[in-house]
Amino acid sequence: MPQMDIGIIGMAVMGSNLALNMADHGFKVAAYNRTAILTKEVIEKNPNKNMTGFYTLADFINSLQHPRKIMLMIKAGKPVDMVIDELLPYLDRGDIIIDGGNSYFEDTIRRHAFLQEKDINYFGVGISGGEKGARFGPSIMPGGNKNAYSQIQPILEAISAHVGSEPCCTYIGENGAGHYVKMVHNGIEYADMQLIAEAYLILHYIGGFDNKKLSQIFHEWNEGELHSYLIGITADIFAEDDPQGGQVIDKIIDSAGQKGTGRWTSIQSLKQGVDISMITAACNTRVVSNLIDDRQRAANEINIPTCAKNLPDNFIEEVRKSLYVAKIIAYAQGFSLYRSACKNYNWQLNFAKIAAIFRAGCIIQAEFLNKITLAYEKNENLSNLMFDEFFLDNINTNQSSLRRIICLAVNNGIPIPAFSNALQYIDAHGSPKIGANLIQAQRDYFGAHTFERIDKPGTFHHEWQEHYSK
Repeated sequence: MPQMDIGIIGMAVMGSNLALNMADHGFKVAAYNRTAILTKEVIEKNPNKNMTGFYTLADFINSLQHPRKIMLMIKAGKPVDMVIDELLPYLDRGDIIIDGGNSYFEDTIRRHAFLQEKDINYFGVGISGGEKGARFGPSIMPGGNKNAYSQIQPILEAISAHVGSEPCCTYIGENGAGHYVKMVHNGIEYADMQLIAEAYLILHYIGGFDNKKLSQIFHEWNEGELHSYLIGITADIFAEDDPQGGQVIDKIIDSAGQKGTGRWTSIQSLKQGVDISMITAACNTRVVSNLIDDRQRAANEINIPTCAKNLPDNFIEEVRKSLYVAKIIAYAQGFSLYRSACKNYNWQLNFAKIAAIFRAGCIIQAEFLNKITLAYEKNENLSNLMFDEFFLDNINTNQSSLRRIICLAVNNGIPIPAFSNALQYIDAHGSPKIGANLIQAQRDYFGAHTFERIDKPGTFHHEWQEHYSK
């Protein structure tokens, strides 16, 4: 008789840690990896009465109770399609495949439709929290058939992080909604990390603070309204000594990679017509960071200003306030993309619950998310997070600090694309004029694209006269 509650395919870091997490919570887990030796190593290294290794796909699937629940923790892309094809001959109607990797949400929509025709339930499940989160409690974002969700809900909620008694796991929506929410989560993470990196540049290169002082600053910030996982680990990073002398941070090459989710978020925003300029700026900065030779040449040939030393007495506090207000805008942009996705993909995303499941387990976990949850609980139709009373008050109170810090950084040649785009977003929304009337006129002049008038409805074309010679 089949005994196992769930099976996991993929025994690399995330898959093995999720399997152990499930086993610790009393679920009987079947473990399988294409390379059998890896399964054997995981089982031998982590003996658990609730976890059993299997070494053929047939034995693995036959060990599972009906409806079979199979979680894929494998590389996104073609490997997912290949494993689905391998599984199909063994599956029955009502069985469930769960993709827990970082798959592109449009791939998830396609796979969901393909398997739905075969009466197989397919869930795209976003999982955030890295290795530690997978082992002890991640944030989980499941998307798929709502009626079938009850079959996997007890397992996912049990292994997720918790805030008090509340699991950091909630049903997100149909087909690709779970992976979409995870994608944008990662985009917000990109922006959040870039903001912290820019605060570091300002404090270190303009303020002149060494790593010991930076660690102290970020530790103190983590005790207040900026309390978050990323601020906390940043304080730790600056405090970490290198065995060969100095601090580890100073030995790391100033170049960062990306796996694609931030880029996907940026591309999707262009398709949906939503401004997420901070996330895009964070992606672009990582691209520029890899142009090491060009950056070195530019540093030698472009006259960058020398950092000034005349700082305001409240310099550290000004940077903190700037970081906080810019963080508001990063989340406002991310949640605006969520709102747009509801219309584009016919999803019923619950923004309050999404913010709530980000409060623990995931990389962007922060005290700040409690305020976002409250904002959307108070007004689920909030058009932009900036307009919530709490966040609006913070923008109005702290934007002067953001403006001063941006000016200071620009005048000293410190690159701050995320800070700058945060302010541009505020100003673009708050300005009585944005210049679009001139753009309409230009388009009508060269292409007869028409324009709208302020004094009467409809669209119009004007026969523009040439007043100056070309």
